[in-house]
Amino acid sequence: MTAAELAALSARAYRHMHPWSEANFAETLAQPATLLVSVEGAFALGRVICDEAEILALATDPARQRAGRGAGVLARFEIQAKTRGAARVLLEVAAANTPARAFYAARGYAEVARRKNYYAKPGGGRDDALLMTKALA
Repeated sequence: MTAAELAALSARAYRHMHPWSEANFAETLAQPATLLVSVEGAFALGRVICDEAEILALATDPARQRAGRGAGVLARFEIQAKTRGAARVLLEVAAANTPARAFYAARGYAEVARRKNYYAKPGGGRDDALLMTKALA
């Protein structure tokens, strides 16, 4: 997927927070540690540095949710991260994003920390970021 396609998809999917811009995606894609896994209607974007992978963005088009696309790109991201030497995956998710929290928990991710008032909400106010991690077996 191109930076423009990633930005368009994230704009449709990220209703709980401000989506990334095309420039944000382009800058991330240009970094050598970046790992992008995508299928039509879903992507997982992150990076692998030393023995740790970090998911920076994961999105599924709302019209294609509940069809296994998000789970598929997450599983492939984990496999490719492990191939690159990662022993664990780290991510952050908005505390108010209950569906995403449940999605990650169902796939073995556990909350390990909280960043207070980390995210700006689109309608105003702030939300905490929950840090979640999973060991790659």
